[in-house]
Amino acid sequence: MDLISPLGVVVQGSLSQGLEVRLNGEVSVEDMRVGKFLVVQGKRARFFCMLTDVTLGTASPRISINPPDPSNTFLTEVLAGTGTFATIALTPMLMFVPSDPLDILVASPKKSKRKKSEYSIEASLSFEDPSTFSLLPVKTIPSHFSRVFDASERDFRIVFGWEDDPQKRNFAIGQPIDMAVPVCLDLDRFVERSNGVFGKSGTGKSFLTRLLLSGVIRKQAAVNLIFDMHSEYGWEAAKEGKSFSTVKGLRQLFPGQVQIYTLDPESTLRRGVRDAQEIYISYDQIEVEDLMLIKDELNLSEASLENAIILKNEFGKNWIARLLTMSNNEIQEFCEQKMGSKSSIMALQRKLTRLEDMKYMKSNCAQNYIKLILDAIEAKKHVVIEFGSQSNLLSYMLATNVITRRIHHAYVRKAEKFLQTKNICDRPPQLMITIEEAHRFLAPHTAKQTIFGTIAREMRKYFVTLLVVDQRPSGIDNEVMSQIGTRITALLNDEKDIEAIFTGVAGSGNLRSVLSKLDSKQQALVLGHAVPMPVVIQTRPYDETFYREIGDVPWAEISTSEVLRVAEIAKADLGF
Repeated sequence: MDLISPLGVVVQGSLSQGLEVRLNGEVSVEDMRVGKFLVVQGKRARFFCMLTDVTLGTASPRISINPPDPSNTFLTEVLAGTGTFATIALTPMLMFVPSDPLDILVASPKKSKRKKSEYSIEASLSFEDPSTFSLLPVKTIPSHFSRVFDASERDFRIVFGWEDDPQKRNFAIGQPIDMAVPVCLDLDRFVERSNGVFGKSGTGKSFLTRLLLSGVIRKQAAVNLIFDMHSEYGWEAAKEGKSFSTVKGLRQLFPGQVQIYTLDPESTLRRGVRDAQEIYISYDQIEVEDLMLIKDELNLSEASLENAIILKNEFGKNWIARLLTMSNNEIQEFCEQKMGSKSSIMALQRKLTRLEDMKYMKSNCAQNYIKLILDAIEAKKHVVIEFGSQSNLLSYMLATNVITRRIHHAYVRKAEKFLQTKNICDRPPQLMITIEEAHRFLAPHTAKQTIFGTIAREMRKYFVTLLVVDQRPSGIDNEVMSQIGTRITALLNDEKDIEAIFTGVAGSGNLRSVLSKLDSKQQALVLGHAVPMPVVIQTRPYDETFYREIGDVPWAEISTSEVLRVAEIAKADLGF
């Protein structure tokens, strides 16, 4: 931080409303952009702040009534900083108190007889080691006329850490606007809770999701189960732009760690994926709860669902296969014996015939394909399930719910066994499930009935969390949104969606204006459990440079420091 060149001074403010800073006359107001980070140097602490608003002011109303001619540059320069001025609004996010007394001396130069040139030298020495600072929540504000500076690389290192930290699984997701400094997510905290990637269509949600999944795989923070609705994450995907090009998928980046399963083998083969494994779902794996999730897509009435329960109680897990083969006389006889509704059962039979059009549905499966997925997860293999031509909403919701419910039940049993034995070998690997069109699974009227609502509310109780990807966060149940730990949000325009993003977030008023002013591409607001404070980032490019930095490499090419870092993380996992 350059203590010789302050941008301005604090003139007023409050803890609840933020700080008002008057800029020095030589500072261009056009360099002050919403989302920029600045540091206020107090007497006992430094305040890390986000710029939330910019205002022009005049010392006298006469200047506004009779402004100088724009061609009169001399008068304009004379008025700048005195008659005319600019103010910025800052929201303090964190305060860090230095443990080195030298930092206190630098913060109060009037008490020292040293020359100004010595202060920047002392600062560069005393701020070099981020471990000498304690990060604290903001519970006070700096005094009048405290000086304001651009945030430096060391400030960001103190707040957000660095990617090569051997003590943490940090992952650089991007950098602040107008600064070439990495902003890192703490992946251990990220996978502890369910998370969300939000943004309107075309803002790069898929690229953001691919970045996050790559980081989780590279740092071995969790095992991923990805329901790839549009076949974008497994092998490769088209890149938006005037000229056609593709980007690598997770299987290409991590060939030894990612497995692809497909519900449409023909489509997957046409796309050039040669080693994808086929999976199928049988009728006996579908529960009445699964039909409740897709009742709107199938146009099922409440009466039909009630009669489905009667059929399930009578015929057991084979009730769908039995229903589809029943004649009118058999339905009539069944209704007379079991007090069912013939019209409702016939309507249910007619609408369930749509299941026969799904390529992955079978009356019976000789093999338990869901167990294959569970075995891969237990082996810490990351699983991508492609839908191919079966990506319509009905097909996607049904398969995703059936598979997730069974895997979650298996995880509950394993977690209960681990809690009983306390044996580290019995602990199931942390699992993160990625779903798209999340508002369809987590809508207010269905969230309490679906397995996804259960997982979101449980947090890390059974070592399973969600990564939800959606363009309509307002369609997600408020209770579920309040449990979303980290939210990575690209541009949103709808007021209801913006309101939903800040559900359960204290002091979000100033962040709303920041979110509404994001660029439509490669910018996002990150807030929540995995970052110490909200931050606007320019997202990390997903390109050849990223491929080299993140993908699988031969062990011979791994540096000694990387080996030591992996060893430290392994020790922490095992509790050594």
